[in-house]
Amino acid sequence: MYKTQIPKARQDGLVVQKMPEELLVYDTEANRAHCLNETVAAVWSACDGENSVSTIAKSFEGVVDEGTSEDLVLLAIGQLQKHDLLEGEFEMNMSGQTRRELIKKVGFASVIALPVIASLAAPKNVMAAASCACVTPGDCAAQVSCPSTVICNGSGVCAP
Repeated sequence: MYKTQIPKARQDGLVVQKMPEELLVYDTEANRAHCLNETVAAVWSACDGENSVSTIAKSFEGVVDEGTSEDLVLLAIGQLQKHDLLEGEFEMNMSGQTRRELIKKVGFASVIALPVIASLAAPKNVMAAASCACVTPGDCAAQVSCPSTVICNGSGVCAP
């Protein structure tokens, strides 16, 4: 893997859906769903492989206290890298500060949310395909993991 100073958002193997105040990103390769809050979504969108951290940080000036916008971007990039949403490996330069120190500094100085990514594992395709749906009781016979293998109830589910 190469290290870079210019972050680039990963595009391959991702399904992206914009929602109000958040961005949902589904990683088809890792079968993981990620919910990016507004702050980290803005940073991810700006990571085009051409914008430096300081360039991205300029978009947050006026929203966070002077001197903390770059720290905010670094926190967001750290989250993106942790969840494999960047191409390559970004070289973090936190000027000798720990992540915890950055969080304190940005948290006290900003009026926007700290960058957060909430993730969860999605079921494998085979597991997702397993269903207890039915039209006739015969549909339930092959579905041994359902509550019933002989009853197709009024809701179209193999269950009593």
